[in-house]
Amino acid sequence: MSPEFTPPVRDDLVGEVAYGAPQLDVAARLNVNENPFPLPDEVAAAMGRAVADVAVSLNRYPDRDFEGLRAALADYLADESGVRVGVDQVWAANGSNEVMHQVFLAFGGPGRLALTFDPTYSMYPEYARDTFTRYLAFPRRSDFTVDVPAALVEIDEQRPSIVILTSPNNPTGTSLPLEDIRAIASAALSVGAITVVDEAYAEFRHADVPSALTLMDQLPNVLVTRTMSKAFALAGARLGYAAAADPRVVSALRVVRLPYHLSAVTQAVAISALQHAEVLQAQVALLREERDRLAGWLVAEGFTVAPSDANFILFGMFEDRDAVWRALLDQGVLIRQTGPEGWLRVSIGTPDENDRFRAALLEAVGQRIDGEPLEEGSG
Repeated sequence: MSPEFTPPVRDDLVGEVAYGAPQLDVAARLNVNENPFPLPDEVAAAMGRAVADVAVSLNRYPDRDFEGLRAALADYLADESGVRVGVDQVWAANGSNEVMHQVFLAFGGPGRLALTFDPTYSMYPEYARDTFTRYLAFPRRSDFTVDVPAALVEIDEQRPSIVILTSPNNPTGTSLPLEDIRAIASAALSVGAITVVDEAYAEFRHADVPSALTLMDQLPNVLVTRTMSKAFALAGARLGYAAAADPRVVSALRVVRLPYHLSAVTQAVAISALQHAEVLQAQVALLREERDRLAGWLVAEGFTVAPSDANFILFGMFEDRDAVWRALLDQGVLIRQTGPEGWLRVSIGTPDENDRFRAALLEAVGQRIDGEPLEEGSG
């Protein structure tokens, strides 16, 4: 008989479960903010050729500093946001999750604090846990904006090393006014903190909403993170990136990255996607239109809707959101239970998927669960 063994898991990890949303085979999977459109044939073919070109040299380690990809990302940001950054200001990793994890490794740690504003992305506290960084999240206002005067007080008193602003915010879709970001980043600068502006959904913002990239020439502590998972329909490729006002921030991220962390295949796929940015942005334009159309429909049906600059909508209010979620799932529509109680979040799908969601939602709120009608209201 083999001896008994209990893995020596860290005390703070005992009982924890891995992060992840349900991955179910349903007719409309609208729960993880993916781009619902497959890559156009011409883009997929170009990526295949790019991968074939690097496949013959996969016996060698990839370019560990991937300057070609960083230059392509810098060019894209100049086109998308009108802000030109240098290659030494750009970084990339396996998804924006890894970029953020590296931020916590480089600027967090024991005795240091990360500060943000709830409700927001649920992975932030896990980055803090992994890196032994203290984590504080202060409540947003009822409209999901940040109370800037209160935030400035907290930054002055708490003296964090990392301040995180998520705009557009997940799960609410809310964008922060540029002046609010400027004020908070200025306060963070005064205490020596880096300000991370998570812009994972930036391409979906309305035309009059500027990127925080426009602040980088004024505030050296600003780091803007992005992803190719959403607007570029590359969730399966895992490519996130960041632009820093100060190149020394990128130098610090290079210190904590794992060796050769970005594969040659990932680099080739990402560069190919960037070469076809204009084609892929046509998908983004359609998703923006579908989002605004769906938001208007939800309001007309009496639901409360958080204004969204992302590719998803937070809506409510429900006395029993779990019952509504299950009623939708029974009809083949998977959305997300996240954020404050009483709210649900739906990702924007194809026009057909969005129509399926509309019909399923009306059916769900008209059903009876345990003998009582499901409640929907105007908040």
